[in-house]
Amino acid sequence: MTSTHAFWLAGRQATGEDTFDVSSPWDGRLVGRVSVPTDVQVEEAVAAAYAVRDEFAATPAHVRAAALDHVSKRLVERTEEIARLISAENGKPLKWARGEVGRAVSVFRFAAEEARRFNGGEAQRLDTDLGGQGRLALTRRFPKGVVLGIAPFNFPLNLCAHKIAPAIAAGAPIILKPAPATPLSGLIIGELLAETELPAGSWSVLPVANDKMPALVQDERLPVISFTGSEKVGYAIMDSVPRKHCTLELGGNGAAVVLADWASDEDLDRAAQRIATFSNYQGGQSCISVQRVIADASVYDRLLPRVVAAVEAQVTGDPGDDATDVGPLVSEDAAKRVETWVQEAVDAGAALLTGGKRDGASYAPTVLADVPADVTISCEEVFGPVLTVQKVNGEAEAFAAVNDSKYGLQAGVFTHDLQTAFRAHRALEVGGVVVGDVPSYRADQMPYGGVKQSGVGREGVRFAMEDYTYERVLVLTGVDL
Repeated sequence: MTSTHAFWLAGRQATGEDTFDVSSPWDGRLVGRVSVPTDVQVEEAVAAAYAVRDEFAATPAHVRAAALDHVSKRLVERTEEIARLISAENGKPLKWARGEVGRAVSVFRFAAEEARRFNGGEAQRLDTDLGGQGRLALTRRFPKGVVLGIAPFNFPLNLCAHKIAPAIAAGAPIILKPAPATPLSGLIIGELLAETELPAGSWSVLPVANDKMPALVQDERLPVISFTGSEKVGYAIMDSVPRKHCTLELGGNGAAVVLADWASDEDLDRAAQRIATFSNYQGGQSCISVQRVIADASVYDRLLPRVVAAVEAQVTGDPGDDATDVGPLVSEDAAKRVETWVQEAVDAGAALLTGGKRDGASYAPTVLADVPADVTISCEEVFGPVLTVQKVNGEAEAFAAVNDSKYGLQAGVFTHDLQTAFRAHRALEVGGVVVGDVPSYRADQMPYGGVKQSGVGREGVRFAMEDYTYERVLVLTGVDL
C-alpha cells in the first residue's frame, strides 16, 4: 500500500478529505498519493500567513538565515533519496535530478547569505538643496506582503526553492502551490522547513488543484504572485489582478547562434555537443533548452552533421538508469503534442534529419532543418527534445533571426570576439545572453527572466527578494550632517 503524503498547512502537517495519485511518466507506476487541502484548510493557511506577516517581517535575520541554512544542509544529506523522487514523479534522468538537488542546495544557501546582508539601508543627504538642510533620508526594504508562489513540473524541487527561499530570506510569508503532476518534491521542502524555528503560519505548501487557483490569485491578502509556467496562464493571471505585483517566468524558444569565428574543429565539436546535450536535457522540458540553432553559412555545413551525430549519441530510456541522458516527457499527451508539431513541420517541407518517433510518453531526440517560418514549431515553445537548424549570412542576420520571435528569455552566442559579445548583449531582445555556450546556462544567484512574451520581473535569489519587497524611506530632521 502507498501511504498518503500530507501537505503543510501553516507549518504543520495536515490532510484533507480527498487525494490524488502521482504516477511515473516512464512506466505508469504509482509514485505517491497526495492529500488535497479543503477550501477551509486553504483559507486557514492564507489567514495564518496574513496574520503573521508583521511578525515575520520583524523576525531577526539570523533566525531566517539559520532556517535556510538548515534546509540547504538537509538537502545535501538526502540528495540521493530526493533525486530518485524527482526522477520517479517527473521522469527526469537521475543525472539531471541529482544536479537539480545540488542547485536547490545552493539556492537555500544563497538565500541564507542574502538574509544576513539584505536591507542594510542607504543613507542619503538631503541638504543638497536649502530646504533639506539638517535632513537625512534612510531607505530600507520591507515585504510587500504574503507571496503566492506557483511552481511548474519541470524543475519540481529547484523552482519551488526559487519561490520559497527568497520569500523567507526577505521576511515575506509564502503560500506555495507545487505542480499537480509533481507535488512530492515541494512537499519535501515543507518537511525540512518544519524542522526549523520559523514562525507558525509563515509558510505553507498546498497541492491545490488548478481549478481552485483563481480564488487564491484574486485574494487581496496575497499581494505578490510569483508564477513560473506557460505564457497563456501567466498572462491570464496578470490580466486578472492588474493591481497586484506579478513576477512571471514564462516560455522561451532558446536560440544558439554559431558565428563565423567559431570555426575550428574543436570549436564546432564543442558547440555541437553542448547543443545536443541542452536541446535534450530534461527531455527538452526547460524554458531555456536549445530549440533553435542559427549558424553562419561559413560553418553551417560542418556544424550540421556534428549536431546530428551528437543528438543521435544521446542515451534514451529508463530515467532511473545512471547512463540515461533523455527520459520521457511529463505525460503521453505532452509527447503526442510534440509529435503533432514535428509532423506539421515535415508536411510543410522541413527535413527530418534524425528522430521524429514517439513511444508512449517518450519522444526521440529530433533535428529538423529547412523549417518553414510559419509552422507551430517555429513560432511556439516546443518543450520537448526537438531542435531546428537554420543557415544565415553574417552576424546581423543571425541576431535578427534570434529576435524574430515573440519570446525573449535567453540566447547563446558562440563567438571568440569580445566586441561581438557586447554587440550581442546590446542587440538581442532577451533577458540573458550567454557567450561561448548555449542559452541553457543558468546560475541560481544571477538575475533570471525574460522580455516580450517570456515574462516580467526577475528571479535569482537577491533579485526575487527585491521583487518581494519595496523601498520605504525614513527622513530624519534636525541632523547635524
